[in-house]
Amino acid sequence: MAKRTLPILKHLLKSSSPSPSHGFSHSLTSARSVTYMPRPGDGTPRAVTLIPGDGIGPLVTGAVEQVMDAMHAPVYFERYDVHGDMKSVPPEVMDSIRKNKVCLKGGLKTPVGGGVSSLNVQLRKELDLYASLVHCFNLQGLPTRHENVDIVVIRENTEGEYSGLEHEVVPGVVESLKVMTKFCSERIAKYAFEYAYLNNRKVVTAVHKANIMKLADGLFLESCREVASKYPGIKYNEIIVDNCCMQLVSRPEQFDVMVTPNLYGNLVANTAAGIAGGTGVMPGGNVGADHAVFEQGASAGNVGNEKILEQKKANPVALFLSSAMMLRHLQFPSFADRLETSVKRVIAEGKYMTKDLGGDCTTQEITDAVIANLD
Repeated sequence: MAKRTLPILKHLLKSSSPSPSHGFSHSLTSARSVTYMPRPGDGTPRAVTLIPGDGIGPLVTGAVEQVMDAMHAPVYFERYDVHGDMKSVPPEVMDSIRKNKVCLKGGLKTPVGGGVSSLNVQLRKELDLYASLVHCFNLQGLPTRHENVDIVVIRENTEGEYSGLEHEVVPGVVESLKVMTKFCSERIAKYAFEYAYLNNRKVVTAVHKANIMKLADGLFLESCREVASKYPGIKYNEIIVDNCCMQLVSRPEQFDVMVTPNLYGNLVANTAAGIAGGTGVMPGGNVGADHAVFEQGASAGNVGNEKILEQKKANPVALFLSSAMMLRHLQFPSFADRLETSVKRVIAEGKYMTKDLGGDCTTQEITDAVIANLD
């Protein structure tokens, strides 16, 4: 296999869950077959920037803090209040993320229209968090229409329709530019194939609309094909985005790793999440060569509604699993395993579920159950 020099390797996001086909009970009861051997000093507590965010954000990030404390996880949080209606992310917050290199965040509300830019997009661009990863998979105890769903959606995070280049040509006519570059298309393809290679994934599928956007999406496909040629052990497929959505809702088990331009990835990840059990249980993160921000995988900007907030019944599962991804990123795999295993036990038992999962529990009740199930 050709030599790969991708700098993102050292920050690779591991899968947050074993494949459902491997058996849930086995994943809970079997001992680790390989002992993680840390470098001297790896156990030093790490600082993580914490952005509770808007709406239910403080509720679910607070739940994560409780679980981390209960596990005695070697992390501590530097908390900053950031809200979606701010004009920009405060400089001190950016400085903290650049220093710590890792951030955990709740949802930031993005105003619809009005010319106010999304702080979520600002964070990704300023920190060059070019890869978004969302893991959509079945959880035992959570009935879904489809079984054997285990999809990783890897989305280019910095350009495409999210470039933010819009202007009003004349009154009533707006021009919005979709920017695609060879550099960004190639590096997201490299990340997707490297992820597949290191996580024993078998198939990478590129999602596109090159039949219509022949130059922009054509460039994306060209980049994916070039990278695919360097990974002969991984099968490579291509699918048009509209057919992709149809195939997702009819036979989602056919997909493994999916690599997409920016906008399509948002749609595909949320669709896959809905199929596998809902956005409230799907973990995710955004990663670049130097920094990583972990948050709810799908509908990351979802800040809940007032009723959920008043009743304190927000679902913290997605952020628990995203935090497990963060712990692996920080090279604390045993803590990640403990957290994941506990969450899966709680879901499998079915006693403590929020309304979106068919129950009526509060955030605190689920948090207490996860803490009680920690090994």
